[in-house]
Amino acid sequence: MTNHKVALRPCIKSIVFMLAMVCFGASASAAEFIVKPIIIDDLKAVFGSVASKNLQPARARIGGTLISISVEEGSTVIAGQTVAVIADDKLTLKLDAVDANISALSASHANALRELERGQSLFEKGLTSKARIDQLQTQADVLTNQVKASKAERFVIVQQIEEGKVLSPSTGRVLSVPQTRGAVVLPGEAIATIAGGGYFLRLALPERHAAFISEGNTVIVGKRGLSASPDEKRRMGKVVKVYPKLENGRVIVDAEVPGLDDFFIGERILVWIPVDKRRVLAVPPEAITTRSGIDYVTISTTSGESEIAVIPGQTINTKDGPRTEILSGISFGDKVMLP
Repeated sequence: MTNHKVALRPCIKSIVFMLAMVCFGASASAAEFIVKPIIIDDLKAVFGSVASKNLQPARARIGGTLISISVEEGSTVIAGQTVAVIADDKLTLKLDAVDANISALSASHANALRELERGQSLFEKGLTSKARIDQLQTQADVLTNQVKASKAERFVIVQQIEEGKVLSPSTGRVLSVPQTRGAVVLPGEAIATIAGGGYFLRLALPERHAAFISEGNTVIVGKRGLSASPDEKRRMGKVVKVYPKLENGRVIVDAEVPGLDDFFIGERILVWIPVDKRRVLAVPPEAITTRSGIDYVTISTTSGESEIAVIPGQTINTKDGPRTEILSGISFGDKVMLP
């Protein structure tokens, strides 16, 4: 039994050696990255301004005196909410007059119905003529229609008083309130301006980029405060509209970006938008080492390995993982060693 164990030892060593060679060979092969050009979006940095999809005034529907305003600049409102109330004293006087007229006509109408009832009773006994009954019937019908007309007029006045409430046309935020309490306003005059429907970014790019911009393009949005720091966490958006008309030599673009609800209308944000395609050389970030402020990559050549100083650029997300653009120092086909 001991002899068999001794005979197996060289075999076991040979197997271990072969496995080690296979492992080291695979590791060496995986540690080489062959530099190939990749195509990326050529981004242009521009400033976009926050705008609202809907900018609508809440207008007065009747003329009168502004007796109350329930909103101010920055207030949040919902569609149909009352933002102000306008009163017209003449409408109250008209309503009182119509009510009095309705009461008088109703009394006359009731009397006419009684007269018609008595006339029909006398006609059945042969004590009055048919012409008299027709006259009484006509009088009752006229008073009935007069009562209906007065009630309809009353409904119109009540509706006018109800329209003294100035309603918000949409859900959003109040941008401006140009009127003050006690002011006399006319029908159609703006009482408040409402920004609603959500917010978007409006961009203006030079005319030479117009042919490369289309709906659906992805844009990168910087953080608030006009910052262009490359290491910040940025948000993504997309182009939703490209206007067909150039303004002052610029193409106007709208981009939807989440999280703009608390921004100021007109606030500017730095945006990176693709305007063309370009070819770049990039390597995995772990291939770059930094010493004394200088970046290096290790390249495998026929004579061995050598370190080359490089100038890195932006980090690119690809389907194979993150890649760091190399602006200078390497060429197409170089074999970059990975740690």
